[in-house]
Amino acid sequence: MTVQDLDAADRRILDALQSDGKLSNSEIAERTGMSTSPCWRRTRRLEDNGFIQGYRATIDRNRLGLGVLVFVLVQIDTHSEAEAAAFEKAVASFPQVVSCFSVGGGADFLLQVVCRNLDEYAEFSMTQIRRLPGIKAMSSNFVLKEIKPFEGWPVSAS
Repeated sequence: MTVQDLDAADRRILDALQSDGKLSNSEIAERTGMSTSPCWRRTRRLEDNGFIQGYRATIDRNRLGLGVLVFVLVQIDTHSEAEAAAFEKAVASFPQVVSCFSVGGGADFLLQVVCRNLDEYAEFSMTQIRRLPGIKAMSSNFVLKEIKPFEGWPVSAS
């Protein structure tokens, strides 16, 4: 199943679940204008085909005491496969790194990091990230205001 196979009903299901993953099948059916059995079958098919990869709660990081959000641009010395893989494995083990992307342009990786405060971030960045082998340069960009946090993918635009 590919994105071209998605019809309007599939997209309505994806939109509904993306906005509220706790919806029951009957609630999804009601919101999408379907009866419950076809809705259930379509939802299972979307799960089986990897469009729906799981269900989780959206948690307020500030309520958890994670007041500092930082985007970190990292350049590595060489672009060998082994060095990139070692970097990826290391950052994947840090709970402070909530997402990591391999990027093109001026940096090699973009990390999204959360910490309780600036002192904690300074400690983490200097003792963990900076000490990873192969780091050529690192730039920290501190979030001052979260204007539009990630809330889901634009299902109807695909």
